[in-house]
Amino acid sequence: MNGTRIAAVGHYQPAKVLTNKDLAGMVDTSDEWITSRVGIRTRHIAGPDEPVDELAAHAAAKALAAAGLTPGDIDLVLVATSTAIDRSPNMAARVAARLGIPSPAAMDVNVVCAGFTHALATADHAVRAGAAVRALVIGADKMSEVTDWTDRTTCVLVGDGAGAAVVEAADEPGIGPVLWGSVPEMGHAVRIEGTPPRFAQEGQSVYRWATTQLPPIARKACEKAGLTPADLAGVVLHQANLRIIEPLAEKIGAVNAVVARDVIQSGNTSAASIPLAFSKLVEQGAVRTGDPVLLFGFGGNLSYAGQVVRCP
Repeated sequence: MNGTRIAAVGHYQPAKVLTNKDLAGMVDTSDEWITSRVGIRTRHIAGPDEPVDELAAHAAAKALAAAGLTPGDIDLVLVATSTAIDRSPNMAARVAARLGIPSPAAMDVNVVCAGFTHALATADHAVRAGAAVRALVIGADKMSEVTDWTDRTTCVLVGDGAGAAVVEAADEPGIGPVLWGSVPEMGHAVRIEGTPPRFAQEGQSVYRWATTQLPPIARKACEKAGLTPADLAGVVLHQANLRIIEPLAEKIGAVNAVVARDVIQSGNTSAASIPLAFSKLVEQGAVRTGDPVLLFGFGGNLSYAGQVVRCP
């Protein structure tokens, strides 16, 4: 085996939907204010009895079923999340217990909004190195639990959910080389801090960084996969804000690609946003088996990670 591939994907969102109209009854805002600034219309919100590991397990179970696998086929579980309230056991161990996965390596990856693409690269490396046979890679966040619902600048952004992928060895590379990095001296621009922890960000700083500094990095990720942006069939960026997604996608130059805009329906779900949006594109048939799709995460820590994958 010379590479790895994504065998299947799956996603899950809580049943409760919070609309812009609902938010207008909670804080000083309006549907027009929210849609004109961030493009979000609805978001899914988990209840107090729906912890992060439950969201993650639902998405993972769907990915396993789509791959035709059982929990016993998995020996590595990686969960990208930044909303784990407890320090131990970690989310990966809790998901493994929920699904009945026997004795896997179980690790959490906290790179906030770029967490899933970091975790996917880690799984790719582990399988190609022979340290794992099949990996379950999950992005899951319950942003509603770390949000100040009286702050209209942040509460209009967030949603809850999870997305998952099964990674396994393949004859041909189906997961391209990762391009990753960070701007640690600007880590204060996106934060989840305090007791209780609360999400905060410097919106204009993040917007300028994402729309000016990230396009050449995303194009380089395509080059590492031996492709040009015009070769892409799909682009799945972190679903932060429609006003970031659209100019960033345009500057990348993926002129023939379907661009994921799940942020409109789901809001910013942090580490869940990329696998959630990607799984929906696959489910809807917007991208086909074997199509090259750029996954590119960015945000918290001012970290980024991107790779081109082939659709399952």
